[in-house]
Amino acid sequence: MSVLRSLEAKLEAFVEGAFSRAFKSRVQPVELARKLAKEMEESQVVSISRTYVPNEYVVFLSPGDREQFSSYEGALKKELSDYLLEHARDEGLALVTRPTVEFKTDDRLKLGEFGIQAHLIQPPDEDSGEVEPQQADYGHTMVYSPDAEARRLVETPAMGRALLVGDGRRTVLSGARVVMGRSRDCDVVIDDPNVSRRHAELRRQGDTWMVADLGSTNGVKVNGRRVEHAVLKPGDEITLGLSRLSFEQE
Repeated sequence: MSVLRSLEAKLEAFVEGAFSRAFKSRVQPVELARKLAKEMEESQVVSISRTYVPNEYVVFLSPGDREQFSSYEGALKKELSDYLLEHARDEGLALVTRPTVEFKTDDRLKLGEFGIQAHLIQPPDEDSGEVEPQQADYGHTMVYSPDAEARRLVETPAMGRALLVGDGRRTVLSGARVVMGRSRDCDVVIDDPNVSRRHAELRRQGDTWMVADLGSTNGVKVNGRRVEHAVLKPGDEITLGLSRLSFEQE
């Protein structure tokens, strides 16, 4: 058995053995290892005598997947680092240092998706007898999914302040949740007998907002259509009872 296959078997045993109960997520460590090796091979830079590959890798997971991995990240990071080290040796690729693997959470990813970002840290210099290699296109994040082609994660431009306009008021939305309703305890109080005490809430997800019905009597409409929840776009009209509010973004 090759070193690469041996390490794959070790990772499979890692999942199927004592820790198997923890891994209920759709992201599996063996698949992480394979895609990390793929990013290594596709991020090569060539100097005079060697072919260098990244030595720092960041794995981005959805909140749900990250929670499943949280108790075992330390052990998993070591297994993946060992995997990459042996893979580089097996392929004759040069590393400046032992590869490191870190995990981070990205709210833009769905359950089962993961992103990988590779960096070459501390490249060789002329004092060591090597000419600094030509830098590759490091810093981008590739996203892998079980049911879609790999894609580059594109950063969306930051959006301005979000506002709720209606009833003669302009309310700037802040925090992660904004509750709307007839109760004086709500963040946005709506004086309308057709509105429930806690009628709906606005939830922030990154740079976007969505509205969600909180089990109200008369429901929530967005642009005239009744919804349980919906992502909002600037100019959308939210109807609660007989009250109409406009979602705006500066």
